[in-house]
Amino acid sequence: MTNEQLKKLEKDLWDSANSLRAYGGLKAADYAVPVLGLIFLRFAENKYSHYEPEILKEYEAEKGTRLERSIHSIALSKCGFYLPDFARYDYLLTLPGDESLAKKLREAMEGIEKYQDDKFKDVLPKEAYFEIEKKKADILPQLLKTFSDIPKNATGDIFGKIYEFFLGEFAMSEGQKGGEFFTPTSVVRFIVEVIEPYAGKIYDPACGSGGMFVQSATFVKEAKHDLSDIYVYGQEYMGETARLAKMNLMVNNIRGEITETNSYENDPYDGLGKFDFVMANPPFNVKSVKESTVKNDERFYKYGLPKNKGKNTNDSITDANYLWISLFATSLNDKGRAGFVMPNSASDARNSEYEIRKKIVDSGIVDCMVSMPSNMFLTVTVAATLWFFDKQKINTDRKDKILFIDSTETYNQIDRAHREWKEEHIQNLTAIVRLYRGENERYLELIGSYINQANEAIDKVPTAYNDYFTILKSTIINLQHYSRESKTKHKPEAFKKIEENGLLNKIAALSLPNIPLPVIARNEAIASNEQQLKYAKKLIVYTTQIKELETKLKTSKDALLEVLALADKQIKVKNDKDWVALGLNGIKLIEELQQIWKNSTDEVAYFQTNIDWLQSRFPEAKYADVIGLCKVADKTEYTEEQDYSMNAGRYVGIVDNDGFKSFNDYKDKIFDLNQKLNSLKIQSKSIELTIEENINNLFI
Repeated sequence: MTNEQLKKLEKDLWDSANSLRAYGGLKAADYAVPVLGLIFLRFAENKYSHYEPEILKEYEAEKGTRLERSIHSIALSKCGFYLPDFARYDYLLTLPGDESLAKKLREAMEGIEKYQDDKFKDVLPKEAYFEIEKKKADILPQLLKTFSDIPKNATGDIFGKIYEFFLGEFAMSEGQKGGEFFTPTSVVRFIVEVIEPYAGKIYDPACGSGGMFVQSATFVKEAKHDLSDIYVYGQEYMGETARLAKMNLMVNNIRGEITETNSYENDPYDGLGKFDFVMANPPFNVKSVKESTVKNDERFYKYGLPKNKGKNTNDSITDANYLWISLFATSLNDKGRAGFVMPNSASDARNSEYEIRKKIVDSGIVDCMVSMPSNMFLTVTVAATLWFFDKQKINTDRKDKILFIDSTETYNQIDRAHREWKEEHIQNLTAIVRLYRGENERYLELIGSYINQANEAIDKVPTAYNDYFTILKSTIINLQHYSRESKTKHKPEAFKKIEENGLLNKIAALSLPNIPLPVIARNEAIASNEQQLKYAKKLIVYTTQIKELETKLKTSKDALLEVLALADKQIKVKNDKDWVALGLNGIKLIEELQQIWKNSTDEVAYFQTNIDWLQSRFPEAKYADVIGLCKVADKTEYTEEQDYSMNAGRYVGIVDNDGFKSFNDYKDKIFDLNQKLNSLKIQSKSIELTIEENINNLFI
């Protein structure tokens, strides 16, 4: 299944399911879990049917021998679960109309869980189906039919993506609550790319529906590592969301544990210094945590507690942001990495938070700080910062350095209220981190992959151009032929009217640009930075040429369609058999072929733009500070000059028409303007006094 086919399937499934929700008067909160349960059932049938011949073969071979095992134990070892006949999707889909489908769904879910490990018991939804059935009896059968559209050969990866897509859509529908269980995929993807959890123990103490774990698994598979090399540990306070996370692990075949618990109060995994990786998007600015809950837990007090000082203190923590930051730092082992989301305010927080931040920064584990664009989250507009820790950094030449990236202008606008990072945004920002780490070869590999993708797009251009150009040319020729024959087809008075309206002159004036399709000479080897830079220059020229050609062809196409529309209006030609025979009613085909041609040129331009974005900033394929984007700050800068601020904007500088190159330049300019304002105020006061004195003197 191609990515385009998957996107269409996701949209079709959502539109169908969502229309049923509206039809039944259901809220997203009541609807999400049972729908995700049906997706799981469809996944279970697809996966089980793949393993079933092998399961039955082994069962028959062992039957009646000393090695005989039950069929469900063989299924567990082969497939990871046992699917009874009454839990089969096709069985449920063909039940008689007088059966209670809610009851049968509960039995199916119970049948699957019966043979599962204890940690996956009571995960699948059961009672929620009765609430839907009560609302409208026909919703469940229609939902089952909707998800039967998922192809029977769809793999676990496909189901994982569909599951995640539905989680995101439900989060959007839920409004503010939705953000509690879903972190946008692009944000998670970037965290994963930076900390690179290839193997080991991964911890998320605010795991929501488990999106961090799913992206970790995707990363592991794409890197050709074994999924069994990771084991995930999640904690989630909300029971229903914890069950969603468990279901997510099952759908994505991820080994791990999800515990329903409050992370401030409990440490179910004995997590101090235990984990190879920590990933999280915790709740921001929580002020309800009691000091007594965390004061004896080293995970929280090692760097100090965020507590007001003075006589009027109470048992409340001022803000839990630094409880989370401390938890992430103390949960890492000696080689661990962490990536997590924090509100921007945490980067400059004062008082006790300042003291905690100072200790964490002085410990040398802060590796990278990334300021994010606003509107990246589904339900809140607040801008956030990504923090990255690396416990091994103290053993590298980055020991007393921190990379600051300002990505606030790097995003794709999804709609008026939401933004995202596209895959290439993620890779480009990650490339900065890798250059900072000295992984220059990976930068060249990324440029090489963009060149390969640009070349693949270039290969599509000639066919798209020829198909589009050919139909434009043939349509113009046939139209001009029809025009020449029109004098004999119409009565003199009608033909005279056509002439007076200028239609024949417009038809005669139609033409196509006489420009050959540009070509680009391919290099045999494009591996070194010099070779890549050289080829990129050729690519810029080629892209400019095909875009100019695209513009000229569009002008000709628009003129042609205008004439075709005018011809139909003036002489009603669409029902003329000669008009049809000449293919002059193919406006839809022309539009389609133009779009295919435009898509091919856009794809080339897209990858050329991404190559240029990187090469124009890092022409030597080595890390360099870029004003407005990135800066490696040394210890003097972040401790003395910026007083432990972790705000990227203070370091990377500001690019604008006033020529500010740094935060200090901007600050100096503000101070200078303020001094001028004070001087003008003094002059103004003096002038006022002079005027008042002169007026008084007039009447002495």
